[in-house]
Amino acid sequence: MTRPAHRRPPARSTAPQAPSAPSLPTRLACFAAIAPGLEALALAEARALGLPAVEEEGGFAWTGDLRSVLTANVGLRIASRVLVRLDSFEAVSFADLERRARRVGWGTVVRAGDAARFRVTCKKSRLYHSDAVAQRLADALTRTVPGARVVEHAGDEEGGGDDATLFVVRFFRDRCTISVDTSGALLHRRGYRMATAKAPLRETLAAALLAASGWDGSAPLVDPLCGSGTIAIEGAWMARGIPPGANRTFAVERWPDVPESLGREVRAALTTMGTDRARGATVGTDRASATIIGSDRDAGAIEAARGNAARAGVADDVAFAMHAISAAPIPAHARGWIVTNPPYGVRVGESGRVRDLWAQLGKVLRARAPGWQVALLSPDQGLERALGFPLRMAARTTNGGIPVRIMVGQVPADTHPAPHDATHQ
Repeated sequence: MTRPAHRRPPARSTAPQAPSAPSLPTRLACFAAIAPGLEALALAEARALGLPAVEEEGGFAWTGDLRSVLTANVGLRIASRVLVRLDSFEAVSFADLERRARRVGWGTVVRAGDAARFRVTCKKSRLYHSDAVAQRLADALTRTVPGARVVEHAGDEEGGGDDATLFVVRFFRDRCTISVDTSGALLHRRGYRMATAKAPLRETLAAALLAASGWDGSAPLVDPLCGSGTIAIEGAWMARGIPPGANRTFAVERWPDVPESLGREVRAALTTMGTDRARGATVGTDRASATIIGSDRDAGAIEAARGNAARAGVADDVAFAMHAISAAPIPAHARGWIVTNPPYGVRVGESGRVRDLWAQLGKVLRARAPGWQVALLSPDQGLERALGFPLRMAARTTNGGIPVRIMVGQVPADTHPAPHDATHQ
């Protein structure tokens, strides 16, 4: 009887094996940060996108997958940043912190060669030194992900100047919560506004102003003090269903194991459905159906606005022209919207001139846009009264550090100014 040949088992490799990268959970704790006062407007927008959002302090939260994270980044017009919570634990000593930090899933969002940075706040906790907390977390990250490096912030304050992954760490009452930024540069950076006029308006605040106005994308939209054109351009994107993040990338797209195809799929889906379908806008078209006009007396502002519109791909959707407020090109329609950010006059000696401009704006609207809807940013109830007709407050926020209110209302059909106390407080 022939014996079978003896086979040796394959030799075991003695070379060290690289640890496999951990995988992200399929259900992620997500949070969208919102500028104070704009939470309700942003929450309504998130739900229209299909995100199961719940309002929380400073924004709204939801539980979702990677697709929902990209949907939020690409599709939200009002949010400032989208975060994902990596871990949350109690730590009353640095030994506690070091032990728990080694168990955080750093490798799910950072790989060898990547840069990372930390933003730490500590309140009502025994570990109150934010720099010392950041140092322990940085050490845990670089030990867990060999080859990763921790850097100081090299970009500007809005996160637009480097590709380092940002970890936002909050210590409160001895609980450490570690979140990772999924956006990169703040979400108001759409990519089209290279040129600005005086006192530029953030794209996210322009979108909030349009949302508060109730503009439905079918009637004319006019900004008679358009500056660099942000309100008109955001309106054109809304009317055409162009997602605000369609032309930029996000930090989450650099994470390990996030396929490039996911971002393409989300952008295509949001473009197809149109993020403003709930408002009844005509979306997903090659041209906005509504007339959209921006005017300003400053030739430099109009030049900037036209350049921004061209970069945004809506040069054919918005008509920009140089006009004083008295000659603002307002179409003779029974229905339309005036959405604008008038000057505030915060410098010494400007208040009288600015008040006159607001009075002139009110006079022009009463004469040429009766029955139209109005939405504007206002820092001062006296300026609102100068318009000569009542408005109500839709939201309270800030613009460039200045407290402002989003005021909305309807231009009266008569030419008689309202009493000075008619503006709602």
